Amino acid sequence: MDYKRLKHQVYLINYHLVWCPKRRKPVLVGKIRDRLEQIIRELSEEMGFEVLALEINPDHVHLFVSSYPKLGCHRIVRAIKGRSSRILRQEFPELLKLPSLWTHSYFVSTAGNVSSETIKRYIGEQPKI
Repeated sequence: MDYKRLKHQVYLINYHLVWCPKRRKPVLVGKIRDRLEQIIRELSEEMGFEVLALEINPDHVHLFVSSYPKLGCHRIVRAIKGRSSRILRQEFPELLKLPSLWTHSYFVSTAGNVSSETIKRYIGEQPKI
């Protein structure tokens, strides 16, 4: 993965995000799954993050994205969950059986071009001033 550049910034910010439907119900199948993928890709274009990998399982979603520094992972998750819940529940009435489409929680892990051990070693080898 290449570092990205803005006028005064060089960065590489990747998030691995995972979240589940309410009660971990296996509802993300067929046309619902396809529509969810479409919503996520539309939001990525609107918000400016890049989808590196996406896997939608019946009872959870794995999303690996590359973002820019001012766009926090919480904003990405909130936008996806909010818009997809509204649209999917309008288009697929069977989802109205759930009190809400998504749980409030999510998992996030950061990933970059080098391992954590490499970064720790680099920081540890800095000269003492």
